[in-house]
Amino acid sequence: MSLIRVGLVGAGFIADIHAEALKRIPGAFVAAIADPVASRAEALAGRWKIPQCYANAEDLIGKVDVAHVLVPPNLHRRVAEPLLRGGLSVLLEKPMAETPEDCAALQEAAASAGVALGVNQNFVFHPAQTLLKAAIRANKIGPVRHVSVVYNMPLRQLDAGQLGHWMFAEPRNLLLEQAVHPLSQIEDLLGPIAEISAQPQPPKSYGDGIALITGWLISLRCERGTAQMQFALGQSHPVWTLTAIGDDGMLEADVINSRLSSSTPSRWLEFGDTLQSGIERAGGLVGGSIGGAVSYLAGMSGLAPRGDAFYKCMHGSLAAFYRQLGQKQPPRGEMGGRLVQVCCDIASKVDGPKARPRPTAPSNDARYDVALLGGTGFIGRHTLAALRAEGKRVAVFARSVENLPAPYYEPGVGVFRGSIGDKAAVEDVVRRAPVVVNLAHGGGGANAAAIEAAMVGGARLVAEAVLAAGCEHLVFVSSIAALNLAARDAKITADTPPDPNHERRADYARAKALADLAMLDMHRQSGLPVSILRPGVVLGAGTSPFHSGIGLYNRQTHCIGWNDGQNPLPLVLGEDVASAIAAAVRTPAAIGKTLNLVGDVRLSARDYTRELGYATDRPLVYHPQPPWLLQGEELLKWCIKRVAGRKLPLPPYHDLKSRGLVSQFDCTAEKALLQWQPETDRDRFLRRAFAGYGN
Repeated sequence: MSLIRVGLVGAGFIADIHAEALKRIPGAFVAAIADPVASRAEALAGRWKIPQCYANAEDLIGKVDVAHVLVPPNLHRRVAEPLLRGGLSVLLEKPMAETPEDCAALQEAAASAGVALGVNQNFVFHPAQTLLKAAIRANKIGPVRHVSVVYNMPLRQLDAGQLGHWMFAEPRNLLLEQAVHPLSQIEDLLGPIAEISAQPQPPKSYGDGIALITGWLISLRCERGTAQMQFALGQSHPVWTLTAIGDDGMLEADVINSRLSSSTPSRWLEFGDTLQSGIERAGGLVGGSIGGAVSYLAGMSGLAPRGDAFYKCMHGSLAAFYRQLGQKQPPRGEMGGRLVQVCCDIASKVDGPKARPRPTAPSNDARYDVALLGGTGFIGRHTLAALRAEGKRVAVFARSVENLPAPYYEPGVGVFRGSIGDKAAVEDVVRRAPVVVNLAHGGGGANAAAIEAAMVGGARLVAEAVLAAGCEHLVFVSSIAALNLAARDAKITADTPPDPNHERRADYARAKALADLAMLDMHRQSGLPVSILRPGVVLGAGTSPFHSGIGLYNRQTHCIGWNDGQNPLPLVLGEDVASAIAAAVRTPAAIGKTLNLVGDVRLSARDYTRELGYATDRPLVYHPQPPWLLQGEELLKWCIKRVAGRKLPLPPYHDLKSRGLVSQFDCTAEKALLQWQPETDRDRFLRRAFAGYGN
């Protein structure tokens, strides 16, 4: 079998699972990655032993046979069309494109070049969907007349108020990003959608005049039956079910739990029929649950190929595309194009609220008082407000700059799009201001090395740009995760260094400690004018109160504690962190200092969960756990993986103890240096901490 050379365009999160799934596609070989951020491309290449990296997608022409286009949807046509015309087959992540016109242009390009065009409608291959289709093919319920879908799902960005993602730019985009999944499953069961009736829920306000339609009731007539979908985003309890109603029974696929249940008539009279139906339904639920758990654990332990539902549906979708490559009539994105049209038709039913336009790019000679990197996130929004209140002109630098609230459009604010892994973009914004505030996270990664490369590498790149531009001050915003907080008798002050045992910490905390050490080393060796600020557990309007610093909120209603939950926690409000950052900007004496930002209201995890339950009127429960029990669970998972032959380091007990945040903070020096006073009143603190989540 001849090898099919594959190129990945975009090295973000989804690229990892494409690379992993392609390992099990016969004949496919990932030969190259194209991404403008070299560090991101190189990290992905290192993880998957991919030989070539390029900065531009068009560099792949002539070097690969197939390109997987994994960039944001608004770039799909711009990136994919030249590749198609250059003779490459293309697999696009869903949605196919932003508009039906863009879809038609891509299909024409594929037809003209005689190449394949596919769209990764991966949930058509979800295990629950596969079970449902198999039961229908086996004539379990007779002809299917109607499908009812409930898609009631959380959306992290809505919870956090992070509305800069492409999907929030206008009502159509949210449907293209999310509704396309269940719509693809409906078409898979009933054929192409012919007629649409849609009723939107009232728009929800997300502050500062931004309103979004996050729910629809949609009725459809398809080629082989009718369907109805209840679609709601930003919900706390996830439900995703497809109920197929046939002449002789009912099937219900639970996508969240990857299982199928059924209800079919029996030969018995009503009493016996009811009993058998209940037993049949219960048996399907129990069997599906056990089978799913066994498959997942076997895959995660390495005893069997990876078996989680998301991987299975991704692999199934990619495998189907590659099977079609050799056909006389290759795919041309037919389903993908139809679904984009459906989403646009649904969105056109109302004149929904429009998001704000993208800010105008500042001129090349624009200058500012402060460059705020990572300035559109939770703390960034509060920091911008604090700096603007002092009359400072601010250059905001962020990866997502769409759908921003009003303060980002004011005179005196410039908005720049970019990543802290992009050297040229960072240098361009840093040169414009004498003071730089670095709030940018740097991104995550699939393993410790990738996380370190992103977080520590990003911090170094910004610091080097500050030195090259001759800036007066860099305020580097880190986290208390960089500290050792495992000892109950320890007092944490401004003089406390990063955790000296950072190698025994989990990936995120270790990278935070290493980034702090890198900044301190550059201060000593190169004269970097840096202040390091470490916020505690940050709460307030614009972020979810279900914070991992309190515990692991499992489906929100159950908080799995990091310890007994009785020690006071280092809590702080986002606006108080912002006031400290603004104070550091105007305090040259803060250069060379490490300052911890912890408030004066310090509830225990038990108290916090109880108060959050009162505020949200929900039955929240805190479950205390000793660290040794948590460690025992981690060791059990480690042993299973080791038996399966996977080489992994021992889970660090030191990190689990530190997550309990039992050490106590003394912020006297920080308050004195910055003239900083965080909120002291418990009731006001709680109102502000849970803002947006109360009754």
